[in-house]
Amino acid sequence: MTSPVSISVDGGVATVLIDNPPVNATSQAVRQGILDAIREIDANDTVQAAVLACAGRTFVAGADIREFGKPPEEPHLPDVLQAVETARVPVVAAIHGSALGGGLELALACHARIADGKAKLGLPEVTLGLVPGAGGTVRLPRLVAMENAMEMVTGGKPVSAGRALEIGLVDRISNNDLVSEARAYAEELIQSGKPEPTSARTPRDRPDASFWTEKEKRIAAKARGQQSPVEALHALRDSVTLPVADALTAERARFLRLRDTEQAAALRYMFFAERNTGRPAEIENVEPLGLGVAGVVGGGTMGAGIAAAMLLAGMTVVLTERDAAAAETARERVAGILDGSRKRGLLSDAAWKDALSRFSAQDNYNALSAADLVIEAVFEDMGVKREVFTELDRVCRADAILASNTSYLDVNELANATKDPSRVVGLHFFSPAHIMKLLEIVRTDAAAPATLATAFALAKKLRKIPVLAGVCDGFIGNRIMAAYRRECDFILEEGALPQDVDAAMRDYGFAMGIYAVQDMAGLDIAWAMRKRRAATRPADERYSRIADRLCELGRFGRKTAAGWYAYADGAKAGQPDPAVEKIILEESARLGFTRKPFTAEEIMERILASMQAEARAVLDEGIALKPSDIDVAMVHGYGFPRFRGGPMFAAGYRD
Repeated sequence: MTSPVSISVDGGVATVLIDNPPVNATSQAVRQGILDAIREIDANDTVQAAVLACAGRTFVAGADIREFGKPPEEPHLPDVLQAVETARVPVVAAIHGSALGGGLELALACHARIADGKAKLGLPEVTLGLVPGAGGTVRLPRLVAMENAMEMVTGGKPVSAGRALEIGLVDRISNNDLVSEARAYAEELIQSGKPEPTSARTPRDRPDASFWTEKEKRIAAKARGQQSPVEALHALRDSVTLPVADALTAERARFLRLRDTEQAAALRYMFFAERNTGRPAEIENVEPLGLGVAGVVGGGTMGAGIAAAMLLAGMTVVLTERDAAAAETARERVAGILDGSRKRGLLSDAAWKDALSRFSAQDNYNALSAADLVIEAVFEDMGVKREVFTELDRVCRADAILASNTSYLDVNELANATKDPSRVVGLHFFSPAHIMKLLEIVRTDAAAPATLATAFALAKKLRKIPVLAGVCDGFIGNRIMAAYRRECDFILEEGALPQDVDAAMRDYGFAMGIYAVQDMAGLDIAWAMRKRRAATRPADERYSRIADRLCELGRFGRKTAAGWYAYADGAKAGQPDPAVEKIILEESARLGFTRKPFTAEEIMERILASMQAEARAVLDEGIALKPSDIDVAMVHGYGFPRFRGGPMFAAGYRD
């Protein structure tokens, strides 16, 4: 079998080329090929320097995903990198595309690094429940300051080539032909001499004990129970407090130990689940429709966020509101989101101006006549939304896709408000829409394959993770959330308080508990939904009145300074409120409960059981295509801790 690694020699400089599409992953064959190439170079006295480069669109972008969850085969990556670092001649890494994980570790083992200006470099192992296992935590702090190394290793986010040059991770940026410039760099090193191996260099700095104590406290709080970020910090500490050989051994042992943990298994599962969310068979080989011009109806928080997301993706967006004043408010809201992206460095000044030039806010539906796709994001009321769809059906092109951002309502009924229901689809965004990754694509009974294909194409364009859902009350995510929210209310009736439930969820790994989330989102939307369902609710169904009583008092959450918690003077963090406890105790007494304390474990057992029971019903009814789609929805839309894999993974599903 042909090796994915080739070697050529010209003028005393060897070029080692990795060609393992699509991302030049460090498969067993690649590792063996690199090792063989270094041995060949070491044995060839005519070679005085080497360039390590990759074919295709990227440098080595990580491990071979086919080897995930399996014991690695020889040669092991640390041994390959040791051979690179101790090579007889200087080796220059020529980096383009992405150098991630083992790919960056390979570059770190080289004696010098030159990167294309658009390259990205990172050590994302923590996102898979791991730490670098081939010297990344030992070599990196010898090139960059520990603060920078800590950000890269414990956070997992890549840095740009420009930033890499600034912090010392790469030596040069290529402005023209990368490999040619790398070869020229290698020729310079022939004259100046081989640089010291990275692992032999002195660390850029050696922080004192207080640095590590403070960083561990901060990282552990942010990790919320995920082990790998803290373990990564410990590996970095080892890199400057232990001899190099011992630090390398400790790092590898830590990597191997973490690889076999439940958290790493859950994160590997999520890695694949996010890339394999279900697409209906009928859209295979179906071409999506054009997505150049989009319309948005409604310029509130959600509508503005959707408009901003599409503008950031390069689309032209027309937003309509009920009158000129509302349209101007919507324009300012969208402009504010874009300006926020610019201030955070996510948009250049030129890109910001370009995005604004592609946006307009109008006060009439006729402005949507040229749109390829229109998304309504008006108040969550069936009557209001039907009126919108009737108008869209009148003014939009016959081939335009019409979408609803409804959270709960029957999209089939909305589709039936049009002459052609086949072009209607649900697109349930999550707030803030320009940031949240999840997009539930709700398939109506009449949706045409081209409609669905276009919805998935939009998700890709917006860099969202699409999850297909069928039509039901709340689709996948909101239906499951409604179920466990009810269960939480029952736990309140039986003995807990909101702060007990929220603390248990935070301890499990949620960023926020359910009651803090409700206060942030507003209690009034769910209340409207409950009132809508009241007429059809079975008489014998258990129903908690606590939330209704809060809403009847006008306690809708942060926006009214009172909900499940009290928010004094505009505070974002709520405080337990005796008035809420009084209502809970009254409801317990009315229902005849003798209140009892709950442990955090007991609370989470109840929450998980209710999630899983509703999720199984969602599967059985065909609302979700597979269990992993449910987990993706709960992780990316509802804050379920990613390192726990989602409720279905926790229940033993491994599709």
